[in-house]
Amino acid sequence: MRVKGGNATRNRRKKWLDQAEGSYGTRHISYRIARQTVIRASQYALSDRRTKKSDFRKLWIARINAAVRNQGYTYSKFMAKIHEKKIDINRKMLSELAINDIEKFNEFVKLVMA
Repeated sequence: MRVKGGNATRNRRKKWLDQAEGSYGTRHISYRIARQTVIRASQYALSDRRTKKSDFRKLWIARINAAVRNQGYTYSKFMAKIHEKKIDINRKMLSELAINDIEKFNEFVKLVMA
């Protein structure tokens, strides 16, 4: 006699289909393809969480560079001076300062480069 699986099978398959909700075409309808879609999506999600960190760092560096160049210096020389003077401030805070309070950032640049 054949056993179809019943509730357990339906619930297991429903979990995969719920995770694939919003996918295009058969990807959210067919169990087999939905499962493959969810697995691939989770792989991309993992790698993109790592990529996001470097993307933000690039953004912060670009913002700091733009603000420092207005003062007539370059990013690399500015960061070298910060490390030389052992000032412990990260790039995220520097970029926030450069965007939200440019006057204080300019004072900070003059203080560091002096």
